[in-house]
Amino acid sequence: MNVTDAQDVRLSLDGGINYFNGRPYSERFKKILAKRKELAVYDRMAAFFEMYDRTQVCLYVGETGSGKTTQIPQFVCYSDQPHLKGMIVACTQPRRIAATSVAKRVAEEMDVTLGKEVGYSIRFEDMTTPDCTFLKYMTDGMLLREAMADPTLSRYSTIILDEVHERTLATDILMALLKQLIKKRADLRLIIMSATLDARKFQTYFSLEEGALVPLLKVPGRTHPVEVFYTEEAQEHYVEAAIRAVLTIHRFEIPGDILVFLTGEEEIEDACKKIQQEIEFLISHKEMASSIGPLICLPLYSSLPPQQQQRIFDAPPAPRTHGGPPGRKVIVATNIAETSLTIDGIVYVVDPGFSKQKVYNPRIRVESLIVTPISQASARQRAGRAGRTRPGKCFRLYPEQVFTKELESQTPPEILRSNLGSTVLELAKLGIKDLVTFDYIDSPAPETLMRALELLYHLGALDTKFTLTPLGTVMAQFPLDPQYAKLLIESPKFGCSREVLTIVALLSAPNVWMRPIHKQREADQAKWLLSIPGGDHLTLLNAYNQYRLNIRDPQWAWKNYLSKRNLAQADNIRAQLQRIMERNDIPILSNFPDPKTEAQLHENIRKALLTGFFMQVAHWDIEKRAYLTVKDGQAVQLHPSSDLEGKPDWVMFNEFVLTTTPYIRTVSAVEPGWLLTEAPRFYDVSSWPEGTMRDALQRASKRVNRKPKRSAAT
Repeated sequence: MNVTDAQDVRLSLDGGINYFNGRPYSERFKKILAKRKELAVYDRMAAFFEMYDRTQVCLYVGETGSGKTTQIPQFVCYSDQPHLKGMIVACTQPRRIAATSVAKRVAEEMDVTLGKEVGYSIRFEDMTTPDCTFLKYMTDGMLLREAMADPTLSRYSTIILDEVHERTLATDILMALLKQLIKKRADLRLIIMSATLDARKFQTYFSLEEGALVPLLKVPGRTHPVEVFYTEEAQEHYVEAAIRAVLTIHRFEIPGDILVFLTGEEEIEDACKKIQQEIEFLISHKEMASSIGPLICLPLYSSLPPQQQQRIFDAPPAPRTHGGPPGRKVIVATNIAETSLTIDGIVYVVDPGFSKQKVYNPRIRVESLIVTPISQASARQRAGRAGRTRPGKCFRLYPEQVFTKELESQTPPEILRSNLGSTVLELAKLGIKDLVTFDYIDSPAPETLMRALELLYHLGALDTKFTLTPLGTVMAQFPLDPQYAKLLIESPKFGCSREVLTIVALLSAPNVWMRPIHKQREADQAKWLLSIPGGDHLTLLNAYNQYRLNIRDPQWAWKNYLSKRNLAQADNIRAQLQRIMERNDIPILSNFPDPKTEAQLHENIRKALLTGFFMQVAHWDIEKRAYLTVKDGQAVQLHPSSDLEGKPDWVMFNEFVLTTTPYIRTVSAVEPGWLLTEAPRFYDVSSWPEGTMRDALQRASKRVNRKPKRSAAT
């Protein structure tokens, strides 16, 4: 490498012959190249090469829209030709939607084939070619899993951690691991990229010499001024307020697309339908039709299919009549639109000031996605989206004093508010034994670490010295929560690993049940017809089996209010998990039910599920008229979406949902005796404090001891 590489890159791009495959550049490439040269990062190419050439670690801060995510990885590919030596350049993204969409864009910019020279890797989807791919976009979690199999990441010449300001759990762990790795691999280059960052903190953290700072390159985005407006008071119903704001902008503001931030899929889909209905209602009035242009409202969230995600980049609708008012595009998105994606044409931003965050309470062992106020940094990022193409406006649906006095300056890192069970298992697989003194950039609470160690110990993944067991080694092979991995491994003992595999795949995919707002009663009736006594897990399994019996017919799925897309995703996940099971010699068994064995099969499935979910159990308390979670005694109710008949004395659950009422969701009935036989270490009655739960377990223990033991498998 040398600093003149910047000139060489420009020559190779302008030369007409593709640097990577020797073919003449396409006409589409030449048009794209003209736009690339307008990006702020393109002007700093020489400065980047100079920094990249003289240091092993560099920090790059580029405002949203500067082009860092698409251009910097390409510069690296040109600079040292790592692909010619069989090496790969990796660029991590916190979100799957960003990894896939950016990889597609970069393949177009480089005029190569997506999945060959440029590819992406996300959980349960690998779009790369082993002997061909030299630039790989991937989620941070996927790179972390690769580090478990290859701690030196020997296939990579350069690793780019992008959107570091989001401080996801996987990114924080990767930073700590890579900080150690660069000391062992002098040939490895590390680039830390962010839109907004406490630069000095990261410069100090990655410093290889005491007192020295990692070099920093700042590139401003080419943004225009954004005028910010606040409401006089906080909006209690922020979704309705956001819809009103969109309608007002469309009626009275000059042309320009609108970006609305909401917190989740259900809110977004509801808002899109209501906005579209309101616009159609206004246009239906003759006196208003001539003054209101057409409007298209598009959702954007992580579980949306890729082809629907790409619609956000389409042009706004054309005027209905020649000379009529122009059309407008409205995108209603989660916070993935803050930094992960850049959408040209946005002039107006509507910001209610909320997002969904994962929050873990180690004292009651509950992790929930809850709607919380955003940080000031996030609010600034949102406002900045309005100034990409021309001066814009941001409408914040909260008072200015809320922004200045009540919002935190930065979003707390995920490592400080997450259940660390999977992370501790990954660190154990990597050989990290001292979790307390491990070099985190922000250390998690000791209580959170202890809860994770406790979980893994009771699952059998760690021994009494907190060393990885053979079972833990196999569990770490699965890209799943430790509980899911454990029950997959244990399921052959119950003769139902095929069914448990299906249930885990369905739980790992987006929700397969559809419940449209205007057809909730019909959807509930369709689900009830598919329900199985014993619990929601068996109902899920039955829905999938019926879908397969109907030859995966989209019409059948639609009539039964099941998402064909999510069922197909579950199919894909199931196939990949099956390959992992086969690779680890885990038998895939099944008791095909007939009228005589179906009840026993369903019982075995629930027992198998309990081997993973035994800490997620609740007992009905008659006095409190609520379920109480084991150990912690949290009062909870069954979620309204549950089809569990009656109120069994004991239930296991998948999720704890914290809203105005604490709910448990995806629930199945269990027998108390199973707790003692399937998780005897956790349910050692002698270690439990006096109370209702201990009394109930003691009664169950007496019943179990009176019964002769028998094999669980049938």
